[in-house]
Amino acid sequence: MSRPIVAVVGRPNVGKSTLFNRIVGRRVSIVEDTPGVTRDRIYAEAEWNGIHFDLIDTGGIEPASSDVILAQMREQAQIAIDMADVILFVTDGKEGITTTDEEVANMLRRTGKKVVLLVNKIDNPRKIPDNFYDFYTLGIGEPIPVSAVNMLNLGDVLDEIVNAFPETESEEEENTKIAVIGKPNVGKSSLVNALLNENRVIVSPIAGTTRDAIDTPFEWEGEQYLLIDTAGIRRHSKVNEDIERFSVLRAVASIERCDVCLLMIDAAEGLTEQDKKIAGVAHEAGKGIIVCVNKWDLIEKETNTMRDYARKIAGELLFMSYAPIIFISALKKQRLQEVMKTAKAVAETRALRISTGQLNSLIADATLMNQPPADKGRRLKIYYAAQVGVKPPLFSFSINDRELMHFSYARYLENKIRDAYGFTGTSIKFIFRERGEKE
Repeated sequence: MSRPIVAVVGRPNVGKSTLFNRIVGRRVSIVEDTPGVTRDRIYAEAEWNGIHFDLIDTGGIEPASSDVILAQMREQAQIAIDMADVILFVTDGKEGITTTDEEVANMLRRTGKKVVLLVNKIDNPRKIPDNFYDFYTLGIGEPIPVSAVNMLNLGDVLDEIVNAFPETESEEEENTKIAVIGKPNVGKSSLVNALLNENRVIVSPIAGTTRDAIDTPFEWEGEQYLLIDTAGIRRHSKVNEDIERFSVLRAVASIERCDVCLLMIDAAEGLTEQDKKIAGVAHEAGKGIIVCVNKWDLIEKETNTMRDYARKIAGELLFMSYAPIIFISALKKQRLQEVMKTAKAVAETRALRISTGQLNSLIADATLMNQPPADKGRRLKIYYAAQVGVKPPLFSFSINDRELMHFSYARYLENKIRDAYGFTGTSIKFIFRERGEKE
């Protein structure tokens, strides 16, 4: 099941980013940065009382502004609002209500979504300013006095957020979900249309809730799939700064909902920083990933063109070397069968379980071939290992000292597991616990 989404919105300079950082800083487990990927801090996973959700930061909203950059920030905020389950509307308690606040409130009321109104910069809870009560007139609900800097009432805010989340439906056996992701103008729409035309058995499209996507069930070789179309992302003319953030933002929700991502890359343009960011999102989410190099029919080829191109991509995406690379032409429907065959295999391998006996036998052989590292006379000992999760595969290791588990040895163990069981197209995650440590 996908995590709920919370958007932080408001006009400029009311403390949205400070609030965002405070909430994210309260996470129990922080996802570490992916090597080789520079991520914009526009979203992050947060947690409160065991409930995980995605938090989206936005630029300040200036509803009536014609300035290109402010209009762009407004669009970014609108995307976040469309995606969100809950909206945090941040205002400035020192400055009081402005015309912009009223316009933003009108925008939010029209969404029909749960809005939590925060009056920020109330640094002294004993001295609530008189203008605080004016915020009731926005018609959003009861305002909550907060201080993002001093973390005043942050717990109350988080309680309000999680209580507003929609109830989680019980998980049922679902069709494999495939999301087509990538930056603008790489051929996502063409691939979606080609796959649907190729497979011919199409159920009526279903509106993709508020996640800015269209879900289309279809059948391939007798099995049911759900195609998540995120092709509505378009680059706007004359808007250059931060426009790439939009496509990453929209990709987040679709990635969170899917089993397998088809990461589209323009063969003529090559791998860009934006491609790497979107790839990093899918990798960190533990989704299946297939790199689809589109428009391959337009590339002039020599004997080793495909091999050299694949090596170059693999070299720039070292953090997800497990991802297969397929060269396609969505327009000419080249290698679409290979795409679907690979997607099916990746979905199956994400759900693969290894028995504890087989896994420990493999680890024992691996440690005999390559001794665990040692430091100051102490050598790493691996007492046992077990697979404790799937989608993505998750392995727990009981060891003597976590500091002795060097990342290079963990990578060695991962490679041994992959050599034996494949796990093509999916990340593998490890947990290292010292003996006696509680889960």
